[in-house]
This record gives sequence, structure tokens and C-alpha cells, in this order.
Amino acid sequence: MTDTTPATESSEKPAGLENLLSEDRRFPPSPEFAAQANAHGDLYAWAAADRPSFWADQARELLTWSTPFTQTLDWSKAPFATWFADGKLNAAYNAVDRHVEEGRGDRVALHFEGEGGDSRSLTYADLQREVSKAANAFTALGVGTGDRVAIYMPLVPEAVVTMLACARIGAPHSVVFGGFSAEALASRIVDAEAKLVVTADGGYRRGAPSALKPAVDEALEKGTPSVEHVLVVRRTEQDVAWTEGRDVWWHDVVDSASDQHTPVELDAEHPLFILYTSGTTGKPKGIFHTTGGYLTQAAYTHRNVFDLKAESDVYWCTADIGWITGHTYVVYGPLVNGATQVIYEGTPDTPHRGRWWEIVQKYQVSILYTAPTAIRTCMKWGEEIPAQFDLSSLRVLGSVGEPINPEAWMWYRRVIGGDRTPVVDTWWQTETGAIMISPLPGVTAAKPGSAQVPLPGIAADVVDDEAHPVPDGGGGYLVLTEPWPSMLRGIWGDPERYKDTYWSRFPGLYFAGDGAKKDDDGDIWLLGRVDDVMNVSGHRLSTTEIESALVSHPWVAEAAVVGATDETTGQAVVAFVILRGGAGGADKSGDEVQTELRNHVAKEIGPIAKPRQILVVQELPKTRSGKIMRRLLRDVAEHRQVGDATTLADSSVMDLIAQGLSKPAAASED
Repeated sequence: MTDTTPATESSEKPAGLENLLSEDRRFPPSPEFAAQANAHGDLYAWAAADRPSFWADQARELLTWSTPFTQTLDWSKAPFATWFADGKLNAAYNAVDRHVEEGRGDRVALHFEGEGGDSRSLTYADLQREVSKAANAFTALGVGTGDRVAIYMPLVPEAVVTMLACARIGAPHSVVFGGFSAEALASRIVDAEAKLVVTADGGYRRGAPSALKPAVDEALEKGTPSVEHVLVVRRTEQDVAWTEGRDVWWHDVVDSASDQHTPVELDAEHPLFILYTSGTTGKPKGIFHTTGGYLTQAAYTHRNVFDLKAESDVYWCTADIGWITGHTYVVYGPLVNGATQVIYEGTPDTPHRGRWWEIVQKYQVSILYTAPTAIRTCMKWGEEIPAQFDLSSLRVLGSVGEPINPEAWMWYRRVIGGDRTPVVDTWWQTETGAIMISPLPGVTAAKPGSAQVPLPGIAADVVDDEAHPVPDGGGGYLVLTEPWPSMLRGIWGDPERYKDTYWSRFPGLYFAGDGAKKDDDGDIWLLGRVDDVMNVSGHRLSTTEIESALVSHPWVAEAAVVGATDETTGQAVVAFVILRGGAGGADKSGDEVQTELRNHVAKEIGPIAKPRQILVVQELPKTRSGKIMRRLLRDVAEHRQVGDATTLADSSVMDLIAQGLSKPAAASED
């Protein structure tokens, strides 16, 4: 899954992406795991024989419909699809009520762990009561079916309750990540014309309260005429400014509301949520998803990709609800499947660097789904930290957010998974709604670093500039060739932008900007954004593969690579690396590190990929979601003024990097 901003098409027509790294390691599932797995190999043939019929079967098996559907897919108005359009259902009923009705009310739905160690657990019966009360309170505040609700909250149970309460009354929610600025929040409120904003006084981050309500106040001062009320959860006890008549405390209106509420019956194509991603024009894109198709694929992928056994597993996805991963694999997928899951408010290193593994041990987590950047950060801290905790409960590990380099994949399996757990490397996007390409843990012989094959029911390919499929061993553009149930239904309020953004580059094919290659087996490897591709002496090289080569060296914990303008080669490779503590590189000079790592890349990939310059840094510029901001590194590498760094978790990182790059680099002889 990548947060996507499709690349603008270049006027030139370069050759396909170079296919650089090779990977020969294979990890087939154990016979014991395969024997008990939910998904079997025959799913692929079943889905390929009749894809719409396959998805209809999944929708009937995994969801409860108040009015059964009779039509599956309508693609007659492509690229606008409808799925199960004459069926009716409710997302909150499917995620909560039916589990209670079927006798699972005492099963824990959410184990909440606060950053400071406070915790509480909600059963499905608890969740039903809380969601019903919130739905009644929202209705009393004037929110009706079709009205939009903006959510700007920490990852606390009330955030999940709010999303489900919106779904219960048919009010599409728009969650805005709590790390976004007041300006970003305001633009999203205005675009969605939100009637209610739900927030908190703050949340806890790195051991201290982090205020949220002031950003809401500032956003509303910018002009948001649609907002009638701000509902505030008390979490940190910080003092907050108050606007009488507009601002309302959660505990005043939700806690006192009735816990009896009948979910609204909604069309399958009723919008469930809007989620904004950054756009090339500066105006955020409101990706919107509907109910029936989205829930079908969310539940199907969650059950099969993670081999979920709802009666016994404890599942933990570390994502925030501000991102699509938090929507699909924290809220809707797990709860529709009746899972028990962990949600954690804080950061991985508060109050200590073993915090995640402490939580795995405490709750006996069996399925863990996290991002490569978090895995590489833990690598940097050292494997002796997770070794202090009992991680034997883990049986499936997942990766999401960006391509995972093979060495991080291997570390994850060996150190966290005890060299026995399957690792599922998943590719999908905000726009796709759910996982599209991934190994199936009981079926696939996994390859470190590869998402491998489209899931049963999904049609994907890698094509060249003329939209021809590339041969095995070739590189190009990742496209989706058939509609899928959880696909975005458009950009909120802008159907033309939807067509131009995703369907114009290759007519009839969905393309959102990711490069990919096929290996000799035909398996798919993601190469990152097409706009993260460098053109070095006519060779189109992926930053992802060079980063993977660097991290395969024992000295390197993490790497980011950018292309910088070069008079001779057009672009040159510039690498920023974080060294592992105690691994041998820390006591070397900058020139020695540079020479060693340049030679290593030449050995792993070839001389064409050798970085012109390698800079050792203490940190990389990352957003609070962990995404590396390569455009800022490109500014530094080309000695330009660094662009907007307000979305970084720590903006001071850029000053330190810029100071380091001003030092003379070792001479490059080739």
C-alpha cells in the first residue's frame, strides 16, 4: 500500500525500468501451517473461472445483508463501477451487532493500550452499547444519513466507536490524521462539507500530552461554514478553549445517550467514508469508498492474507486510523470478521524501545501487521531488544506501506518471527481500499521483498509505455486490468479528476503511479513510485532496489536514495544511510564508509548503480506515518532551499542533514 500521488507523464518515452537485484531465497509454508490455513491454492482457479461470481460468493459468505443483492458487478459506465448495487446492509451491524446476536458478545473486540500503560478492553457487547450511544448522540446533534463527519483523534477506543457510529447512521466519515496541520484539516472539512467534527483535547505522544483541540479551533477560524458542532473526547485533561453552543463534551452527550439504536439499512453503494490523499495540484484528493464491495474485500483479504482464526488469534495492526490501513485493517476488516485485536496509542520507543514487544508479550499477539520503516528502525536499535520478550505467540507477520527490502524482511522473520512465521508483504493503496497483491501464507513459497502475485479475484499486470505486458524479467508500470470490489468509486465531488488521475495514462487500465518488475518466475516486485525513478546515463533505476542493496550490507540499518542532477550522467545516485550501532561502520571515516558501500552496491547490482555520494546521517526525514520524504533529500542533494517540511515528525532532521552534505565528498572516479 502506498499513499499515492500519480506521477505526471514525462514528454519523453524512456525504456522500461531496469531489473536490478535478484533474490534466490525461498520460504515455503510448513506442512503444519498449510494444513490448517484458511486459503488454499484452488482459490486462484475458482476466482479466475468467473471473477464476479467468485466475489458474489465472498460477499454472501462474509457479510450479512438485510436485502440480498441479485446483481454483482456493473462496469458498463467504466471507469465507474458498482458492486452488489441492489443489496442493502449496514457496516456497523456487520462489524458489531451480528457478533452479539450470534453469541459472541463476550469476546474481546478491542484491547486498548495507552502510551503511558493505561489499558482497557471492550467486548463486542460493550462495543455495541458504545456505538449505539454515539449514534444516538450524533443524531441528536443534527447528523443524518448522508451528512459528513470529520474525525481528528488519537488512536483511542472512542475513535473506532466514532467511525462505527457514523457507519451506523449512514454518515460518511472523513478521518484526518492527528499529525496534520490546522490548514490541512480545514481544507478537508471544507471539501467534504462536514457537519460535525469529532476530536479530543489531545493524545499522548513520546510521553507527553499532544494537543489536538487547538488545531480544530484554528481550522474552523479559516472558514468552515458547514460545521455545526465540535464533539470533544477528554483524554489528556489539557485546558482547551471553548466555544459555547458549538463545542460539546463527549462525556456530556454520548455517555448519557440511550444504548439502544437500530442501524440504518443502506444501499451497498452508499458512501462509507472519504479519505484524503495528497494531490499533484496541491488540492487534496477525497478518495471515497462505498459499503458493500469495500466490506467484502476488506473481510476477505483480512481473513485469508492473515489466516485469521477469530476464536483464538489476537491481531495487531500498528497503523493509525488516519490512514487507509487503519480503516481496512484496524476497524472494518478485523471487526467484520469478529477478531480480537490490540490498538496502541503511542510510539514504538516510549517509554522504552521494547514497547511493541512488551505489548506482543502482554496480549499474546499472534498476528502482527506493520510498516517496513518500523521494521528497519527496530533493526537499527538492535535485535537484543526484542530478544528480551517472549514473542512465541506470533504466527503470521505482515508488511504494509512501501516495498520492503529483502534484508528487513529476513530480519523480521528471523528476529521477530523466530525463523518460523510466514511473512506476507502486501501491496495496495488508499485507492484500492484493500490488499491487492500478496502471498497467501499457507500457499505461497515466499520471496523476501516481493509481494509476488495478485490475490485470487484480482487482476494486475506490469506493462510498458505502450501498455503491453512486459515479459518475465522485465520492468514497467503496475496496472490493474479488471475492476475489484473495494475500488474507489471516485474523487469526492470531482469525477473528471478521477478519470484523469487514474485512467488516462493507459486507457482501460487503472494506474496510480507505481513501478514494478516481474522476476523470472513472473512474480511481481514493487519498485516504488515512478517519480522515485532515476535516469542515470540512460538507465532507469529504482531507488528501492539501490536502497535494498545498501541495507543488505551489515553496517547499514536504513537507507534513502535520490537522483540528483549531474552534468555527465543526467542524474546521479545520492544515498543517505543510517549505520547500525556496533556493526563495524561506526568507527570508520566517512571516506572509508563511502568506499565500502559504493563497492558493495557495485557488487550487488552493477557499477551503473554506484552512488556518486553517500552521506551518513543519524535520522532520515519522515512523516509521522513513517514515510521517507525523498523530495526533501533531493533538495539537499541538489543544494536547493529545502521545501516545506511541516509534515515531518522532526523538522530539525533536515538542518542536520544539510550540514553534513556541505562537507566535501570523497572523489568519485567512475
